[in-house]
Amino acid sequence: MDDGERQVGVMRRLRERVRGLLRREKRESRESLALPRMSLYRRAHGYAYLRWPYGYIGSAIGEKPSLKWRRLLFAPFLWRALFPERWGREYHGKVVPTSEASRLVSVKEDVTITAPEQVIPHPTARDIVLRHPDRIVALDCPCRLSRENPCYPLDVCLIIGEPFVSFVLKHHADHAHAITSDEALEILAQEAERGHVHHAFFKEALWGRFYAICNCCSCCCGAISAQRHGTPMLISSGFVAAHDPDLCIACGICAELCAFGAIDLARDPVVDSALCMGCGVCASHCEAGAMTLQRDLTKAEPLSLQALGIPTD
Repeated sequence: MDDGERQVGVMRRLRERVRGLLRREKRESRESLALPRMSLYRRAHGYAYLRWPYGYIGSAIGEKPSLKWRRLLFAPFLWRALFPERWGREYHGKVVPTSEASRLVSVKEDVTITAPEQVIPHPTARDIVLRHPDRIVALDCPCRLSRENPCYPLDVCLIIGEPFVSFVLKHHADHAHAITSDEALEILAQEAERGHVHHAFFKEALWGRFYAICNCCSCCCGAISAQRHGTPMLISSGFVAAHDPDLCIACGICAELCAFGAIDLARDPVVDSALCMGCGVCASHCEAGAMTLQRDLTKAEPLSLQALGIPTD
């Protein structure tokens, strides 16, 4: 059997398995979680994404040869990547500073709310629906695992609330473990210290909802790489970095840490506001206080849980 026949056989078995699993889980999930009706394609897409995230994401961005052939398996769900604007609308991350990311893992009550388009400028995939928000999982990052030389630690993707937590623990016990809100806060703090960017991710195929906080490095993250190459997968925090030349000691740390290539100490102005996503990494690592975050009224409004009326304390 050649490679082509083997791949066709794998695709056929995958399709049959997904159909069977969807039929078995559909009724229980809808009755217990009051999930909205979706097309078969979107249900299959969401299931494939959660069930095989390492194959799904790895086939899209993976550097390992063993992952690249899987693009054939996930091609029905990845074809929108050929249309950057459409892909970004259906699958995107909202950049959030550490303070707001911390609030997202500290929500105490169930939440059902839709972020306005001023915050997430897309008509779909902007619901914040948290059932049992104290249920949090630390998942090994699919982006990092798809790289030849990944950053560590791996368990920095935070899956929040049901039904996602139970699904991930059931199907990825070797890559996921349940954590407390305090442990999630510690992961956020450690990733911020490493200079990584927090993204609150929304996906249309996952009932158009927020489902995870990813802590992303520019060398591994598929979303940051896509953003830098013209696919608008990320939405600005609503802030932009501001540079004070009188305080700057030209240490270069801000430019070195900037995941979006928005800072260049050799030119004026130092910060390219068109590239800056307002993550706050430069400001939090500038010991001289020369970098700060300022509200940019030309960008989407911040994702503020307090402004949305979501209690976190």
